[in-house]
Amino acid sequence: MPERQQNGRRLPGISAIITCYNEEANIADCIESLSWCDEIVVVDSFSTDRTPEIARTHDKVQFLQRQYYGGASQKNWAIDRSRHEWILILDADERCTTALREEIQEVFRSGPECNAYTIARRVYFLGRLIRFSGWQHDRVSRLFRHGYAWYENRRVHAPLVTVGRSPLLSNPMDHFMVDSLEEYVDRITRYGHWGAAQWWIDGRPSHSWQVLVRPTWRFLRTYLLQLGILDGSRGLTFCALQAYGTFVKCALVWSWKINAARGLAPDLPAFDEDVAVWRGLDHIQHEQQTPD
Repeated sequence: MPERQQNGRRLPGISAIITCYNEEANIADCIESLSWCDEIVVVDSFSTDRTPEIARTHDKVQFLQRQYYGGASQKNWAIDRSRHEWILILDADERCTTALREEIQEVFRSGPECNAYTIARRVYFLGRLIRFSGWQHDRVSRLFRHGYAWYENRRVHAPLVTVGRSPLLSNPMDHFMVDSLEEYVDRITRYGHWGAAQWWIDGRPSHSWQVLVRPTWRFLRTYLLQLGILDGSRGLTFCALQAYGTFVKCALVWSWKINAARGLAPDLPAFDEDVAVWRGLDHIQHEQQTPD
């Protein structure tokens, strides 16, 4: 894999990965924040807006399109098509800050001590930073050495499985999570459906009480215990919407259970059945079990 030289020291190459769908308002800024990377792999889920046109105007972009089976599937597929030793993954509504870029470059200059790193996210809701509401400790593993991390086979909210520890970097990325409430309500509903499908496929037990208790607890936990009340009207709305997503998931699973007893199967979203997309998990499991 290609390397660069800086002050006489060989620096590893880095590929950035962005997965997107109808992100014409975000894609250019996201790509620009990653312009320091050696290549940018954009995996688009057949956007119907100007996202493809905008992405293709950037010289470092390798633009690909693929049917969407969930973020984990798209990212694993993109990892296989990345050329460099290190990979940094962002969603289109995220930005690599200048401080984060400089810290990553310093890690490379000093010589990485780990095969993966975790990055904190600053979450913005309608243009304002959300300081609490359960997001004050939002961290995601997104920077890793090629071949040492893979996403778990889940339709939504899949964790990144890494070989070895993944320490937290000091500087965060920015996550412009909600700019349009209409779009976010649609997204929350969609994620609720995907979460319900994963729950159903996993065979997790479902009970009618969960439709009331789980969303209520989600709201009380984020709004009161995790201090969403201190985020003002945005905190109230944000926490209520998160609880709504939990309600959608629990209500769907409850309804599917009732209909299954009536001989009616649920209409589940498509899952990625391509074993090649998930083969890295076997490699990582082997690495984790192999003694140093």
